[in-house]
Amino acid sequence: MQKINDLAVKSVFNSYPANMRKKLMRLRHLIVDVAAELDADASLEESLKWGEPGYWVKGGSTIRLGWKKSKPDQYAVYFHCKTKLVDVFKELYSDDFYYEGNRAIIFQEHDTVPVDKLKHCISLSLKYHKIKHLPMLGA
Repeated sequence: MQKINDLAVKSVFNSYPANMRKKLMRLRHLIVDVAAELDADASLEESLKWGEPGYWVKGGSTIRLGWKKSKPDQYAVYFHCKTKLVDVFKELYSDDFYYEGNRAIIFQEHDTVPVDKLKHCISLSLKYHKIKHLPMLGA
């Protein structure tokens, strides 16, 4: 699923400044890769959620990617705010990410993304409804 098939999603990615589009596409590839590693039978869905590219699999919680004109040097990975995902991420990786409340991991334009740690966060989100009963989501 490397190619974007949803024209609305493609349009949103194309609307981002080139530097941010490249960073967000890298994050998209991470999500695609993690989903493939989790379960070859799970079908990763991609569509717009709240006007931003969103990703989910059956049994998981939606992940969104975003960039805002009001904060042009930032981009983000958003998680459902009514889950305990970001709270768990803060426990696991308090010094590795900058968080926005209980809904996002925020990156600055020149940040180095800790890929393995972010992949773990993505994995927890894509499995959320299967693991939400476990302490610390089984992390």
